[in-house]
Amino acid sequence: MFHLSPSRLPVLTGTALALLLAAPASAQTIETSAGPLTATVIAEGLEHPWAMGFLPDGRMLVTERSGQLRVVGQDGEVGAPIEGVPEVVARGQGGLLDVALAPDFAESGRIYLSFSEAGEGGHGTAVLSARLALEGDSGSLSEQNVIFRMNKFTGTDRHYGSRIVIGQDGNLFVTLGERGEAKRAQDMADLAGAVVRIAPDGSIPADNPKLEGWAAELWSKGHRNPQGATLRQSDGALFTVEHGARGGDEINMPRAGRNYGWPVITYGVDYSGAPIGEGTEQEGLEQPLHYWDPSISPSGLTFYDAELIEGWQGDLITGGLSGQVMVRLDMEGDTVVGEEPLFEGQLGRIRDVRVGPDGAIYALTDEGNGQVIRVAPEGV
Repeated sequence: MFHLSPSRLPVLTGTALALLLAAPASAQTIETSAGPLTATVIAEGLEHPWAMGFLPDGRMLVTERSGQLRVVGQDGEVGAPIEGVPEVVARGQGGLLDVALAPDFAESGRIYLSFSEAGEGGHGTAVLSARLALEGDSGSLSEQNVIFRMNKFTGTDRHYGSRIVIGQDGNLFVTLGERGEAKRAQDMADLAGAVVRIAPDGSIPADNPKLEGWAAELWSKGHRNPQGATLRQSDGALFTVEHGARGGDEINMPRAGRNYGWPVITYGVDYSGAPIGEGTEQEGLEQPLHYWDPSISPSGLTFYDAELIEGWQGDLITGGLSGQVMVRLDMEGDTVVGEEPLFEGQLGRIRDVRVGPDGAIYALTDEGNGQVIRVAPEGV
């Protein structure tokens, strides 16, 4: 229902990509608003892949939730696990999660990894900065430094959030779930249920909101479990997608110092069917740009900013886990004006979506035999 509301991947262009796609692969074609699009499985055998990032030479970094970071080479082979990855708590929804490349990666080799780590009181979300040295289709991390960690660890194994987005000023936005403890999202001294903003070295940017009672790292609060985040390049605005409970998955545009309401307001209900909070609106709490009911369990978020798929420029793409769907959200400015489900029930649980250097959309499926899927116009 639509509501307006209020194995193993060579990521390439040119000849190498054409040769790869000529090889036998599982492919499905559907009709869309942009014409026929084909989803081709071009990698498999990954262990619950969670995130991907494209290297300057066209190869890809992929995280596996169990704790491996891998380079996927242009020949389609996955290299040995990169050495120096931090020890993770691979339990429940936790493990090795997002990966982001620094804007100057080609010179610095700097990457950021988010993960669940153990500590006093249990475990929580942390962010590592490290230098990646590539050696063939593998490599190693050096200069590892944990630049951020949640300020309260607990024993729950869900709602880590954990997307990293690098702003136009070089500072990092990091999404954090409320760890399955809803009230934490409204505790302004607690970093759970939030978007935080930190400098590349983990320090606090001088222009963070720093409202009375708010932890200095906070950018926005009142989030349940944001597992997708992306930047609109035209103006640097941050967009997130987060899981509701039963219904109430949301698209938000987190702004400095704003409260997005969870669990006080929501368009979802408890898994038991019982109501949550105080309704769907309250003064001082922000409304989502869009919500889903029933839920699709959205994960991964990107703006389509390439030319390969005509007519989708400036639209948002997200994946769905329980919904087993990819979704295009038709954007006009800051408003969602339409929704187009893609490959519903055909690809599996979609964990991440990114636009590749060739203009195709790439998706990861969250399975023990996880796949990388390329979506492009039929025959391209």
